[in-house]
Order: sequence, then structure tokens, then C-alpha cells
Amino acid sequence: MASLRDIKSRIVSTKKTSQITKAMEMVSAAKWNRGVMSAKAFVPYMEKIQEVTASIAVGSKDINHPMLLSRPVKKTGYIVITSDRGLAGAYNSNVLRDLYQTIQERHKSNDEFGIIAIGRIGRDFFQKRGMNVVLDIVGISDQPSFDDIKNITSSTVGMFSDGTFDELHIQYSHYISAISQEVTHKKLLPLTDISASTKLTSYEFEPNAEEILDVLLPQYAESLIYGALLDSKASEHAARMTAMRNATDNAKELINSYSLKYNRARQAAITQEITEIVGGASALE
Repeated sequence: MASLRDIKSRIVSTKKTSQITKAMEMVSAAKWNRGVMSAKAFVPYMEKIQEVTASIAVGSKDINHPMLLSRPVKKTGYIVITSDRGLAGAYNSNVLRDLYQTIQERHKSNDEFGIIAIGRIGRDFFQKRGMNVVLDIVGISDQPSFDDIKNITSSTVGMFSDGTFDELHIQYSHYISAISQEVTHKKLLPLTDISASTKLTSYEFEPNAEEILDVLLPQYAESLIYGALLDSKASEHAARMTAMRNATDNAKELINSYSLKYNRARQAAITQEITEIVGGASALE
């Protein structure tokens, strides 16, 4: 049985851990609130650029832009978004497990795919398994701007345009609520799933639709990546906030358990001392 000093030491260390996890929960809560606001603020822009792109791509006839056409798939690119740090519950593991299983099912060798990793956890995961990580970016801020990922988004879209990849997919954690996130897998390029807008807005294009698409479609694809990153960041902060809250609650339960053990051990020690004193007094009579 542990001594009173050992139990007391465990109580003190657990209290300190509880204070740390509580502080981390509060920090994550603030970041989560800003992350959700950033993700929601990006939605109107995303809807508008999708509307304009769809009206040109679907509404105009005889347009055969490479980013709109499917081609035989020889090599697939996967963009995976994870965090740079842990302590976020199952946020990273769910995304990585799902993508790893998808790659194992769809491909027989590393020559058939390439991975673009956004986040240190994802990069290290696939590198340790000897998988083909062609691009990676780490150290993204908790409230990322488009400039933070502009290089990797333009490089990724460029890899599709120059034929390095014949299709691009993106894997990330979609934010639903503070306690619910869902692993999402989307095909990014080619944009074969784009549909005509139901809105009645009409546009006049100058100089012509094809030249506009040459500029607009890469921007649209890059915006899809940035929107997924904002969504994923909101999920990350929510997952970390929940994980730290659970850790704090578990620490409190552990402190209560240790306190009960401490009181029992202290009572047993007091009883033992009283017994010894009574026994010694009886022996002197």
C-alpha cells in the first residue's frame, strides 16, 4: 500500500496537470470561436465563386478546359490536412486512418499516388511508412490566411495542370459542432461534379469564357483547399477543447479517488497509533 507521502504527491501532481489542461481548454475555446467565425465568413465567397464558375463552365457551350475534363488516371494526388500538434483526441488519427485505408485499397505501389501533407502529424505519419510525400507544409497559424498556403495550393493545382497527377482528392475533418467532427473525402480535380447554379443571375464575359476560365478555375480549386483548411482548423480547435475538458474532468475524478485513499490511509495510521498507545499503557499497568 502506498504511503501517505506518495498519495499526497500524486494528488499535488494531478492538481497541477488539471490546471494545465484547464488552461489549454480555455485557450482552445478562444481559438475555436475565432476558427468557426473564419470558416463561416469564407462561405459567402465560396458560394459566389462557385456560382460564377458554374455559370461559365456549364452555361457556355463548346468549352473543353483541361480542369473540367476527366482523363485516364495513372497517378492520383491526395491532400491531407492534419495538425502540427497532438492532444486533440481522435482528430488526426481518424483522418489518417481513413486515408491510409483508402490508399491501401486503391493502389498497389507508391508510383500510383502522391501525398500533399498540410500539417506535421500527417507528414510524419506517411513518411514513417515509406509513402510518397511529394509536398508538405508545417507551422501554419491557428488562424491561417490564404497567403500562408498560397505556394502549396498553386503548386498542387499546377501538378494537375502539368499532368503530374490525373486527379486530386482532399481529406480533412469537417466541422459539424463543438463535439462532432466528420472525416470528409472529396475529389478536388477535375471539376467534373460542378453543377449549374439555380440562381437566375446572368453574366456577360469579356473577353471570352475560355480565357476567364484559365484564370478562374485555378483560383476556384485553390479556394476549395483554403476553405477545407479553415473547416479543418475549426474542427481541430473543437477537438482539442473537448479533449482537454475530458482530461480535466478525469483529473478531478482521479484527485477525488486519491483523496479518499489518503483519508483512509491517514485514518488507519491514526488508529494504529492509538492502538499502540493504548497497548503500551496497558503493558505498564
